[in-house]
Amino acid sequence: MNESSPIEPQSVDAPLSRSAVFLTVALSDAPDAAARVRAVLGDVGGLVRSVGFRDLDGLLSCVVAIGANAWDAVTGLPRPADLHPFVEVRGAKHSALATQGDVFFHIRAERGDLCFELERLLLAALGDAVTVVDETVGFRYFEARDLLGFVDGTENPMGSARAEAALVGDEDPAGAGGSYVVIQKYLHDLDEWNALPVEVQEQIVGRTKFDNVELDDTTPRKSHKSLTTIVDDEGVEHAILRDNMPFGRPGHGEFGTYFIGYARNLWVIERMLTRMFVGDPEGSYDRILDVSRAVTGVTFFAPSNDVLESLAE
Repeated sequence: MNESSPIEPQSVDAPLSRSAVFLTVALSDAPDAAARVRAVLGDVGGLVRSVGFRDLDGLLSCVVAIGANAWDAVTGLPRPADLHPFVEVRGAKHSALATQGDVFFHIRAERGDLCFELERLLLAALGDAVTVVDETVGFRYFEARDLLGFVDGTENPMGSARAEAALVGDEDPAGAGGSYVVIQKYLHDLDEWNALPVEVQEQIVGRTKFDNVELDDTTPRKSHKSLTTIVDDEGVEHAILRDNMPFGRPGHGEFGTYFIGYARNLWVIERMLTRMFVGDPEGSYDRILDVSRAVTGVTFFAPSNDVLESLAE
């Protein structure tokens, strides 16, 4: 993103929070659903300020993203160049499935009650214009680790590189200041994972478990770290911005990692998923998938804050 650009992005690069809500909704069959959703999205900033003012140290934020199938009806604006529905990736053993979703809310704060209150107000305002497809509550797990026990997000860009990786620039006027968003909900089989020796886990992830030191691949099979490192044909590495969080209800036997990636270029995440699920070379898929199953997959676009606020006009 050009630093001189006057376009204000949403809080895509907000710092890692202690609590989060990942809320996916679909437009209902109500004849005025799109118009009602448009009005609510245009006022999200006001709702965030109303709730967040109760504790400014709570750092409440909310990123709103819209799916390809709802973009035209909800915004009435030109579509970002690469916005399209999630593309399923089917490997020989594991698949990244496409699931439903028209609008996505990524709510973050240092306090869970702030996330709860903002979600409550959003759903009350949306009413029967939407139906909830998925609601996942995330939490920080020890030292920013996932439930597999490894530090997550180490390769996130830092400083100004965060905006460069996540925000569309002047190359696409319709999407400038926005970000492509891909979400996937992964369920873990922790019994199977914990049965593996730590050394094997480290080879699969590509990092040491205790102190998070990057490892070179020691076998012909690429690690998760290597498969998710994307380098183009000219040797340039392309990063994305992740804000993954653990989630779970042990009493219900459902827990895992909620993957969310923000990207300037959607193809980077799509290539990453192809390498994970199909493999590089083909068949050498990401071995994390043997214990971590993707049950959702949706692509959205988070427009700039300027575009979001214009929806209220």
